Parts: sequence; structure tokens; C-alpha cells
Amino acid sequence: MQKGSGSERLAEQPKKQNQSVGQFFKELPVLVVVALGIAILVKAFVVQAFFIPSGSMENTLMINDRVLVSKFSYRIGEPKYPNLVVFESPLSERIPEPEKGPLQSLIDNIMQGLGLQSSEQDFIKRVIATEGQTVEVKAGALYVDDRKLDEPYRKDLNPMPDYGPTTVGDDKVFVMGDNRSNSEDSRVFGPIPKSTIVGRAFALIWPLNRFRWLGSI
Repeated sequence: MQKGSGSERLAEQPKKQNQSVGQFFKELPVLVVVALGIAILVKAFVVQAFFIPSGSMENTLMINDRVLVSKFSYRIGEPKYPNLVVFESPLSERIPEPEKGPLQSLIDNIMQGLGLQSSEQDFIKRVIATEGQTVEVKAGALYVDDRKLDEPYRKDLNPMPDYGPTTVGDDKVFVMGDNRSNSEDSRVFGPIPKSTIVGRAFALIWPLNRFRWLGSI
């Protein structure tokens, strides 16, 4: 009996390995669902990768760049110049959201959370002024409360058309793209409600050779 115990143990090892592999594949769908659930929760409440679809923020952000957006920044602070913010498009009526089934919505959520695509309902711009401040473009330059802004992030230094003066209302912010000649921003749709801000872009993560923190620009 003791003589055969070694060979019996050797015979049991492949069975246990097969059982482990089989158990893994049985549990794999559950693990995938849990991982997707965590990804969706992280995207909804903590941080999301955002895909840059247009040239309105050049040269700070280029088409196809990916940035990380913090969704809790403004739960403990306020948007201010020169933050880069993602917000719900005020032009959403012009770009109606296509109807989607539950599966397509889930896929889109995952793709957007990974920064592989971007919703046409979200914009990214720079905060220029906050509530109570007055914005004006005169003689081709931008002024906030009669103070001319030094804007090293602008793509070009071509004079801008006169605008304003406009005073930002309560619970709103005035936003502009860095590529002023190719940006629909608060000069078009007015200051945006803070409630429409999705979060603050804090890092440029793709392409890797352009990785940098965005907190100081």
C-alpha cells in the first residue's frame, strides 16, 4: 500500500492541474465582469482617459493625444485659471447623441474610459475667468478684469477679434481653446455652468514622448 502511494500521488497531480485550469476558465467570465465593473466605476467617479478629437487646444494638446482627467478635483476645490477642463458640450443640440443599445453603451463606456475614443458631447478647454470676473478682447489681446493676460500656451499670436466685455455669472466659468482661431468656446456659447464640468485634465499620457503633467500650464 505504501509502495503504490508515490505513483498514486503522481497520477493525481495532472488531475489537479486539469481541475485548476478548468476552474480558471469557469471563473474567467466572472473575473472579466468584475474588472469591467471596476473600470466603469473608476471612469464614473475617479479618473478617466480622454481622447483629443480636434485641434482646438493645439499646441498644448494635439489631435489623438490622450489625457487623464480627475473627476474629484472640483469636489475639494474650484476651477481656476489656467486649468484645463473637460465639460459637457453646450452645443449638444447641434450634435444629437445617436440611439444606442445597452451593449453598445457598455462598449462605448469602456472605450471612452480607456481613452480609445471620445464622446462628441464633451469638450476640453482652458479656464480663463471665473464668476464675477470680466473678460474682454481688445486690440487683439485678452484681458481679465482689465489685466492683460500673458498667454505663452497660445498656438499663434495673431490678433483676436474684439469681444465683450462680458462678466461671468454665478457658478460659471469662461473657457477658451489655446488655438484661438480654430476653437468654439465661451466667445461662441458663453460662460459654462460649473455643473457641466466633468473634471480637470492633469496629465498628458499619450504619446509617451510627450508625457507631462498639465497642472502648471
